[in-house]
Amino acid sequence: MVYASRIINHSKKLRNVPNLMRHDHAVSVRCFSSGAQSSVCRSEAAERERVSKFVPRNPVPSSLSRNNYSGTTTRLGTPIGGVVFGRRFSCLQVQSRRGFASDAGLPPHQEIGMPSLSPTMTEGNIARWLKKEGDKVNPGEVLCEVETDKATVEMECMEEGYLAKIIKGDGSKEIKVGEIIAITVEEEEHIAKFKDYSPSASDSGAPAEKEPAAPPPKQEPVEQPVSSPEPKSKPASPPSEDRFFASPLARKMAEDHKVSLSSIKGTGPDGHIVKADIEDYLASHGKEVSAPTPKTKDGKLEALDYLDIPHSQIRKVTASRLLLSKQTIPHYYLTVDACVDKLLGLRSQLNSLQEASGGKRISVNDLVIKAAALALRKVPQCNSSWTDDYIRQYNNVNINVAVQTENGLYVPVIRNADKKGLSSIAAEVKQLAQKAKENSLKPEDYEGGTFTVSNLGGPFGIKQFCAIINPPQSGILAVGSAEKRVIPGSGPEQFNFASFMSVTLSCDHRVIDGAIGAEWLKAFKGYIENPETMLL
Repeated sequence: MVYASRIINHSKKLRNVPNLMRHDHAVSVRCFSSGAQSSVCRSEAAERERVSKFVPRNPVPSSLSRNNYSGTTTRLGTPIGGVVFGRRFSCLQVQSRRGFASDAGLPPHQEIGMPSLSPTMTEGNIARWLKKEGDKVNPGEVLCEVETDKATVEMECMEEGYLAKIIKGDGSKEIKVGEIIAITVEEEEHIAKFKDYSPSASDSGAPAEKEPAAPPPKQEPVEQPVSSPEPKSKPASPPSEDRFFASPLARKMAEDHKVSLSSIKGTGPDGHIVKADIEDYLASHGKEVSAPTPKTKDGKLEALDYLDIPHSQIRKVTASRLLLSKQTIPHYYLTVDACVDKLLGLRSQLNSLQEASGGKRISVNDLVIKAAALALRKVPQCNSSWTDDYIRQYNNVNINVAVQTENGLYVPVIRNADKKGLSSIAAEVKQLAQKAKENSLKPEDYEGGTFTVSNLGGPFGIKQFCAIINPPQSGILAVGSAEKRVIPGSGPEQFNFASFMSVTLSCDHRVIDGAIGAEWLKAFKGYIENPETMLL
């Protein structure tokens, strides 16, 4: 009877479960009603109205960036303090950020974060501050120079105020995107209150330190019955050179010839090493005497003399991108020799005209860029890049040109090279190369390339080499030096001299098949050996 009554009570409770679930569902629906959503949207709108006034002078428009806060890919708007507000954020994706705050008794102020100035930027360096603490800042004035992963960019102010505190001074390195670098205020009398200000770990972008784990609870000692200790066997010592058994004569011969007994297998009784074993070893390995190890006066090894050179931002980016290219892109290489006698003759004629008109001299590399651009227009399959869902074929022919500087390797871009004249290409290449050496390239000077040309022949005399593809491109042309060769003449015993230049095309086999790469090289060689066709 007792069990029966319990079952009846439980059955009565189970009858009310549907009503309780309907009640909870209604409460959940009310919590996420349209009114609640509109309030979130209103908070988003308010947040956008409070967006900071500091933007870089050269923002990167219409390029995709990975938003570090929402985890979604959006089109860049204005990078402020490391947070990028795009056009395609939903209401719940906007992360709240303290704009003008008054916590901890501080007056209203603005926290300036490290901005994201390029699609691949995750951290940056402060090259130098052009404004000092206490200076007034006006719209259009430059606050500081930020060294990104590709160039040095100026960050300017859009509204007036006062620079109250510089968190990251000149030369600060490896500052994460979003980490606070400075504080500004509206009133000059508020500057002194930020003299000893330091941002919290959550505001500076640094990960919060983990709280130390609580110590495990102490266990009460449990008395165990005392047992008599068991005798332990002494561990056997590992064999050393002194443990190898050898006859006195064999041991003396080994010492005289600097031979280790551990490398000789004994053939005597019980494995003893005898004279014959030493003689056989010396006959098979030669009577070599090991060179003495160089030691200092106190008997210690002499330390190596070296210099540690810190990684620059451009060196880090170059290393990561080239490693990614070699690990993920299936490279293959095609090499061809092109006769450049007619090309050199045309260049000489054009330079005479350029000098008469005061223009820039045309180099062989300028003619190579023009020929490569026209070959890409003729074989557009090589002017493409690989994605997971499709192959993107570009209508613009933008040629990146590799430029080596003291700071590292830069690849400024010549846009629409197939449509420009040789004089325009020559002037633009010289201008961009000078900016690269001065470390003053802007994002629009190196972004948007579809193909790359690397020339080590003219400046360094390299005969032939294979270049690494610059992702996301699918091809790069490595240009070697021109050299004179003997070629057969018209008669049986006649010969002529001609200058040939070796070029190697590195292709992404996912995009460019072997026959397509060969077709592009054939078109390129045709323009080089008959340069008049480039002028048509």
